[in-house]
Amino acid sequence: MNYKETLYFIAKCLTISLEDNNKQETEKQLKSKSIDWDAIVKVSTAHYVFPALFCNLLRADFLQYLPQELVSYMEYITDINRERNKQIITQAKELNRVLLANNITPIFLKGTGNLLAGLYDDIGERMVGDIDFISPIEDYTKTITVLRQFGYLNVSNNTYDFPNEKHYRRLQKANNIAAVEIHKKLLLGKYDNEFNYDFVSKDSQVIKGINLLSYPNKLNLSIISHQIGEYGYHYKNIYLRQAYDVFLLSKKTSGSAAVNRLDKLSHPLNCFLAVCYEVFNKLDSLKYNNTIRTASYLSIFNSQFTNLKKTNSLHKLMKRYFLLKSILNFFYKSIVYKEYRIWLFDRLTSLAFYKKRLGIK
Repeated sequence: MNYKETLYFIAKCLTISLEDNNKQETEKQLKSKSIDWDAIVKVSTAHYVFPALFCNLLRADFLQYLPQELVSYMEYITDINRERNKQIITQAKELNRVLLANNITPIFLKGTGNLLAGLYDDIGERMVGDIDFISPIEDYTKTITVLRQFGYLNVSNNTYDFPNEKHYRRLQKANNIAAVEIHKKLLLGKYDNEFNYDFVSKDSQVIKGINLLSYPNKLNLSIISHQIGEYGYHYKNIYLRQAYDVFLLSKKTSGSAAVNRLDKLSHPLNCFLAVCYEVFNKLDSLKYNNTIRTASYLSIFNSQFTNLKKTNSLHKLMKRYFLLKSILNFFYKSIVYKEYRIWLFDRLTSLAFYKKRLGIK
């Protein structure tokens, strides 16, 4: 199996709990015994959908077609992830209680928000990093103070942490499994005034006493995380963890209607929806707005599989470009904003920074 075949097979497997046609096609492939399981493990792990793959194969009763050693390993990893997510849910509920008691209403985001919404049949499916939430900008400083008083401390003791405009530095409480990111923004730059707290709070939903994004905005943020936050729109690639969330959310809300609610963001989000439609085997719930620009984007996406070496080289160049752009942007901000000048001075005068760069303990 080449990379494209592996990626598309994994994607199809992620839908078999809800899509009968994909389920039948997947079983046919499994029975053919033509699956390169080493490639499946490698790609599904890289895309953080290894537990989701296991859960879908389990629900479809397809584990019988897998090597027993692989089944045992998948079950082991999923069990660990499920236990971690149980602790994340408990931690998030505690955070919610503490903040509400201080008259702060957080809206939980991303993977944690989806876990709290009950999006997954098995909470072991979703691999989650930090607990992300956003609250009104006027409560931002108060939120930080409340969590610090509750025992949350800096994850890193560096005095030269980068001044983040989107969220506060990562905080974690002793004996709690996840770090917390307190957002003051969902996006930076030209998109900030389009997708922000004011926008998402208008139709946020409350599930079991916890404020969460509406399903359309959950879908939008899932795409934004990759397309904008990780430059996916420029790379023209797909990340299956976000794509799987989009697929599940498309069963609760119209994807095309969700992205149409936006203005400048509508096109890059629609492009990701188009890629999902393609990779998940043209599912009705993932239908997108078929425009000339989107068709061009999809054509480039597909063409990248023909020469992966060339694609990887191009992506490396793009990565360097974005890095250089961010460095130049930082130096501009260090001239304009005091907090950036302080950060730069602290970093350049920090012995710990130089030790870290030189690998000295």
